[in-house]
Amino acid sequence: MEAASELAVQKTPAKEIVIALAGNPNSGKTTIFNSLTGARQHVGNWPGVTVEKKEGRLLSAGKTCRVVDLPGTYSLGAYSEDEIIARNFILHEKPDVIINVVDASNLERNLYLTVQLLEMGARVVVALNMMDEAQARQITVDREKLAGLLGVPVVPTVATKNKGVPELIRQALAAAGAGPREALKIDYGREVEAEIGSLGTVIASHARLMDRYSLRWLAVKLLEEDDHLLQEIRKTPDVGDLLARREKSLRRLREIAGEEAENLFAERRYGFIGGIVKQTVSRKKTVEQRLSLSDRIDRVVTNRFLGLPIFLLAMWAVFQFTFKLGDPLVGWIESFFAWLGGVTEGALGAAGAPEWTVSLAVDGIIGGVGSVLVFIPLIFLLFLAISFLEDSGYMARAAYIMDRFMHALGLHGKSFLPMLIGFGCNVPAIMATRTLENRQDRLITILINPLMSCAARLPVYVLFAGAFFSARQGWVIFSLYLLGIVLAVVMGKLFKTFLFKGESAPFVMELPPYRLPTLKGTLIHVWERGSAFIRKAGTIIFGVVVLIWVLSVLPWGVEYAARESLIGRLGSALAPVFVPAGFGTWEAAAALIFGLLAKEVVVGTLGVIYGVGEEGEGLAQIIGQQWTPLSAYAFMAMCLIYIPCAATIGAIKRETNSWKWTAFAIGYSLALGWVVAVLIYQGGRLLGLG
Repeated sequence: MEAASELAVQKTPAKEIVIALAGNPNSGKTTIFNSLTGARQHVGNWPGVTVEKKEGRLLSAGKTCRVVDLPGTYSLGAYSEDEIIARNFILHEKPDVIINVVDASNLERNLYLTVQLLEMGARVVVALNMMDEAQARQITVDREKLAGLLGVPVVPTVATKNKGVPELIRQALAAAGAGPREALKIDYGREVEAEIGSLGTVIASHARLMDRYSLRWLAVKLLEEDDHLLQEIRKTPDVGDLLARREKSLRRLREIAGEEAENLFAERRYGFIGGIVKQTVSRKKTVEQRLSLSDRIDRVVTNRFLGLPIFLLAMWAVFQFTFKLGDPLVGWIESFFAWLGGVTEGALGAAGAPEWTVSLAVDGIIGGVGSVLVFIPLIFLLFLAISFLEDSGYMARAAYIMDRFMHALGLHGKSFLPMLIGFGCNVPAIMATRTLENRQDRLITILINPLMSCAARLPVYVLFAGAFFSARQGWVIFSLYLLGIVLAVVMGKLFKTFLFKGESAPFVMELPPYRLPTLKGTLIHVWERGSAFIRKAGTIIFGVVVLIWVLSVLPWGVEYAARESLIGRLGSALAPVFVPAGFGTWEAAAALIFGLLAKEVVVGTLGVIYGVGEEGEGLAQIIGQQWTPLSAYAFMAMCLIYIPCAATIGAIKRETNSWKWTAFAIGYSLALGWVVAVLIYQGGRLLGLG
């Protein structure tokens, strides 16, 4: 750093570099400011307020810098005058770089301001100050990992001894000369992100707002109910539509969460920070130091040895809960559709309706759609259990556990989040891969995601597991979900090794605090997911089962759903391929063909073909007469793995923008499904299980 006399004769360049210092009170920010500027500083007041304003000059590497010491603040929430000054300076003056001074011995509290700066898209260099105090308290910070997770330079400093300050200046000047930085995007959860997107659409239509603010940042602040910013927005002409959309979004979030949206944002940010601290900070704690309830629980559920078994136990408990409570309800609904089929057949017969009309109503609509709708209780119960785990904060821990496991295999830890979403539906799960910055990591995750058992496959599992493994139904279905995870990890490893070589980017796992889910919020989640299943049964599945019925009765004169019918001929042409897998019947082949449209249609197809309801027999009873336990399990594995449904194929094409990768996803999954099904069946026969 040059002497003051040198600066006195130096002419100020036309474009000086503006460096802002931001940090919590007592983080050592003032000491760093003094170290940077020496005697070349002056003190006054910010325009219009009595808060002290400190500025100084720095000459380094031939560049003149104006250093602005912003008021010490814990956040940029604009609740106090200090916060408003700091935020407005960053927002409107747009400094070339911000040196964010954080206390290395209290990283979790200090990083809240860091995260808010990064969300604004500011160019930031983190000064990891008070490293001597952190070491004295036996706290170790992995600086390189912290820099990787935050995506900005991190420089260890001891400002009182001028340690690290020259490197801090060098990094600040380098950052000031760099291009624009992409803003940090924290995942605030499905409902909040949906409302951010809705607000963003409205904001994008206002050119004046787009010129002044970052779209996402403005949407987040409006949902955080930032009154100071709201007053500024109201001064903008013609923003009534934006304000109305904001009120609607806030009402929806209050209904779902049972609390103010502001708290949801704070929890997610602290969850994000908690994930960073967990991965970068290690400390030796004394026995007297108390842990929070979340910390005490995490010591068990995220333990490197206990975490994975606990996760598997939790998933097993989900299926036990689902089937113990759901089985009786399924039986009642199945009896209802059997009764409805008999009543409908009798009523139409008494009315003199043509035979084909009776067959369409009973075999096609009631038999096909009804065979899918009987599983509604199980779908809703499964979503209830999963929603409870998500809202309680446990699913974030599950992702953390799998992150370490997947990194050990060379895969991206962030890939597990779309895989978790895939348990609901593969389409939004594939769209969720947009959070992966690296294209290779995105492609791997997209290719393996269809191996996750979505809710559409559940009716297939329940039908066959109920017919052959009723005493161990939960175990059998749990094994299929586990099989999908194992295959996804194995295929991901193979793709990483042979198709997409390279290092995965670091990933921050967000660990929100544990909380008791609200009944209203949980029920809203369950209804939103479960109602989609009902809508699909009333539209896509209805149309497909009518088509299947038509193929079952044509050409005219053949016996209903006979081998000579069109659907019988179609299934017969493909059936020999599945003989080694144990289900080489035309009925099974036809079900797999139509399952490409939607996986639930596998059950609907079998319901139409077997003519459920004609003699009062349920589909499970008929399946039990036509299959064996071993061939049934091989068939379930095939339904898990083989070609994704049409909607998922469309999502793969949309997200990869490549027919080549879409065709590859179809081809490899079909081959893998056949190979696994054959291995299960032939291996079972060798063991005497066939």
